[in-house]
Amino acid sequence: MLKSVVRAVGAAVRLSTATTSTARALPLSCPTLCSPSSATTRPFTRSLWMFSNNGASSGYRPKLFSSKVLSPSGSCGCGGLHTEGDKAFGDFLTDEIKEEKKIQKNKALPKMSGGWELEMNGTEAKLTKNVSGEKITVTFNVNNSIPPNFEEEAEQGQQQKSAEEPEIVSTPNFVVEVTKQAAKHVLVFDCHFPEDEMSHGEGEEDSDIFAIREVSFQPEGDSDWKETSYTLNTDSLDWALYDHLMDFLADRGVDNTFADELMELSTAIEHQEYIKFLEDLQGFVKCN
Repeated sequence: MLKSVVRAVGAAVRLSTATTSTARALPLSCPTLCSPSSATTRPFTRSLWMFSNNGASSGYRPKLFSSKVLSPSGSCGCGGLHTEGDKAFGDFLTDEIKEEKKIQKNKALPKMSGGWELEMNGTEAKLTKNVSGEKITVTFNVNNSIPPNFEEEAEQGQQQKSAEEPEIVSTPNFVVEVTKQAAKHVLVFDCHFPEDEMSHGEGEEDSDIFAIREVSFQPEGDSDWKETSYTLNTDSLDWALYDHLMDFLADRGVDNTFADELMELSTAIEHQEYIKFLEDLQGFVKCN
């Protein structure tokens, strides 16, 4: 799982004086996602500049093998190495954090409709609610939640120099657990946002924007997925049964509206965590 460190380090060597970032956008043509209530998006400022020839020719990237070592300041007690590259890195991170905070759309996390309660544990989020004696739990992690084809689409957008504002959306895998009071096991759904469904066009408003990958019964209270429990993979599943499983989730509040709001929430969490990572990285580099 859905490159945080590589993503941030790649961004660190980008031109710090740039006022706008390389255009990088997800092709979200889905009416549901593109509606006013769709998932929060933001301009993408995390560049892969260090991997491009253009960046190398700009003259900005520090000379990694000839960086002059600076003497530690009197107030620094970290005992670590201090170089000109570290100083340039720290100055860049200062500007990068300012830019990310400037484009941050959600200072506070957006609320989920439908009576869901949110609990956070680092990058992992848990949504819970009770429906007529049943407990519904949805968990997801924002790590690696940016689609892997994002960078490829971004480079295409850079070549085309589109006037459109670049956007980024977090689409994490998520697990739905349904617990009944009298049952000995929990019914567990492993769900995701497939790329082909994310890009469906006009006239397909009723299409599901998320899909069930696997279904299994797991022991109640056990956080680990037991490989010894039978797991139903939906790739070769009868469509009638699959539709009933999707309806089962929808009756419990896990539908397109929920999935849309989950993306908005995940995008906000991912952006907060990214900014926090940059701040921690800045403190580490500068020994703050």
